[in-house]
Amino acid sequence: MTEHPIHDLDDDVHQRVRLGILAGLTGLTRADFAHLKRELALTDGNLGRHLEVLREAGFVKLTRDAADGRPRTWVSITASGRKALRKEVNALRKIMSQIDGAEANEPGEPSPATEGVDDRQAQRPVNP
Repeated sequence: MTEHPIHDLDDDVHQRVRLGILAGLTGLTRADFAHLKRELALTDGNLGRHLEVLREAGFVKLTRDAADGRPRTWVSITASGRKALRKEVNALRKIMSQIDGAEANEPGEPSPATEGVDDRQAQRPVNP
């Protein structure tokens, strides 16, 4: 029996805002706090807390500087963050593959997800 792909999901990455932060940083050298706040429609406190979780996990790096006398926080994705994001996306693809496979089968035919499953454990909806 294979392990279900949900076990490949990382709680630090999978939360929707954190997934959005990592995805948004992909392809960028860095982004400032205000850009991420605008893109994801978050409050300062909400974004700050999610960035702290990602920083503690080693998935993002935060740097601060003062340009024109105004402090700015810059966020960049780390190599570990890229790896975690790829792992997350691969797990989601596996889950989608199971869904696509189940939807492709006609009612009454066992799908790879339910093959060998006792009817008392799982039942498939029947189309009228």
